[in-house]
Amino acid sequence: MELIKGSESFSCETQSKIGILAIQGFSGATGSIVYLAKFFAKQGFNVECPRLTGHGTNWQDLEKTLHTDWINDVEKALDILKKRVETVFVVGLSMGGALALYLTSKYPDIKGIILINNALILKHPKFFFVPFLKNFVRTTTGIGSDIKDPNEKEICYEAIPIKGVYQFLKTLEVGRKNISKVNQPIIIFKSKEDHVIPCYNATYTYKKVSSKEKELIWLTNSYHVATMDYDKDLICQKSLDFVNKYDKI
Repeated sequence: MELIKGSESFSCETQSKIGILAIQGFSGATGSIVYLAKFFAKQGFNVECPRLTGHGTNWQDLEKTLHTDWINDVEKALDILKKRVETVFVVGLSMGGALALYLTSKYPDIKGIILINNALILKHPKFFFVPFLKNFVRTTTGIGSDIKDPNEKEICYEAIPIKGVYQFLKTLEVGRKNISKVNQPIIIFKSKEDHVIPCYNATYTYKKVSSKEKELIWLTNSYHVATMDYDKDLICQKSLDFVNKYDKI
């Protein structure tokens, strides 16, 4: 297995008692969220940004991957982080948001959650046929690099295996299953113009979580991969403010 340059896991170990677990999205790589992960590292926080199984290599690896592999990836990263810190905040981009919600519902000691264009529910009829199509159609066109800034390009697969899409949908189910158990502080960033994940995902998440402290911030100058787009510094600063605020509560 040969990694694509820029798709490696990112880890930063410091003396801080605050940890940040940053989770990438589906069919992309850690490069899609590493700008935010490295920003937190520069602030002195402990950071873990794991490469999800089947990502950052070739689409054939993704074809063989199960959604439980991704759950294991993030739980392992969380365990590594907890050994170094006292407080953990979880960040999730796109499908990483579903994984972040799963972790937060399962581990109530997680202090807070930051979501960027999180994927959780998809209503388009085409997704209803995926369980059937995965047995007859091997790939579909990639959905990555939805970025407004022409100078940025996401590391992602140009082709996506239908079996991988099926596991993606299974991951969203996991994220939705116990969303009402999420009562930690939460901040949700949502691009008003997102060509991958519809806006109703943000409002659905905002309504379904049981958090008393919750905020939905609409991004006006970014597409789906907002962590690489024009609003990336806004996301960084607002996320830092969020962590600094709730770490003290």
